Amino acid sequence: MKFLHGFSNKTRIQILESIKEDEKTVTQIVDDLNGNQSNISQHLTCLKGCGLIVGRQDGKYVYYRVRNQLVRDLLSMFDVVLEDVQNDIACCENHID
Repeated sequence: MKFLHGFSNKTRIQILESIKEDEKTVTQIVDDLNGNQSNISQHLTCLKGCGLIVGRQDGKYVYYRVRNQLVRDLLSMFDVVLEDVQNDIACCENHID
């Protein structure tokens, strides 16, 4: 399922968190994540293809944002669930980073 693929990478999750509340350009996202522009751009393409984000062209800049409130709510729910189960994850013998 392509939608879930968007959540399967740490960098993509960081990007989603970066643009969860405000739209940002690639440069702003790169600065937030201390990342590589090419790498971030590839992840943005993936997130867009998964239907999680949208881009808005304004002159020479593209501003990215989370698609809608439902996706923002889902990201917040991930935070709540992770906080609830993080001790069990740390103890999981099959945990792979």
